[in-house]
Amino acid sequence: MKLIVGLGNPGNKYQKTKHNVGFMAIDKFCDSHHLNLDSEKFMGSFTKTVINGESVILAEPLTYMNDSGRHVSQLANFFKIDPEDILVIQDDMDLPMAKIRLRQSGSAGGHNGIKSIINGLGTKSFPRLKVGIKHPENATVVNWVLSPFTGEDAKAIDDSLETVVEILEKFITGEAMNKLMNQYN
Repeated sequence: MKLIVGLGNPGNKYQKTKHNVGFMAIDKFCDSHHLNLDSEKFMGSFTKTVINGESVILAEPLTYMNDSGRHVSQLANFFKIDPEDILVIQDDMDLPMAKIRLRQSGSAGGHNGIKSIINGLGTKSFPRLKVGIKHPENATVVNWVLSPFTGEDAKAIDDSLETVVEILEKFITGEAMNKLMNQYN
């Protein structure tokens, strides 16, 4: 079984903000498969389904970004999912806008949601799918990540999320992270 978690903050106020690109990715994937996050448990929303013959849980923590690890670790423990079968979708200010980068493991890199997941799982060894939101030029980090995508950036993110859906399909069916990294990084 695979667990795919999109990071973000709950509520309409944050819905289309840069920090919610993980939620946006999960929503886009669910839309493409006519799915809804129909369960609320473990401080988050999720759905358990079968795609292309493979069991998968799609999830969004409702704990706010900085406490995402509580939801992820509780889902992983309850469904007995190994860290290498968990893919976390996150925003990344160190990447150009809409650039996708896959990683098999690593540090939090200053991302509080990832830091929380590392603490919750007790390991850095879980795959991540990073979507670039670039570093702010004339704004504080907090104002930048909590602002919506606009203009060309919004279009670039929409295009990028199409690629994310494609990557998720391949991850679910068991394509190796090394192969995905070679293809998409």
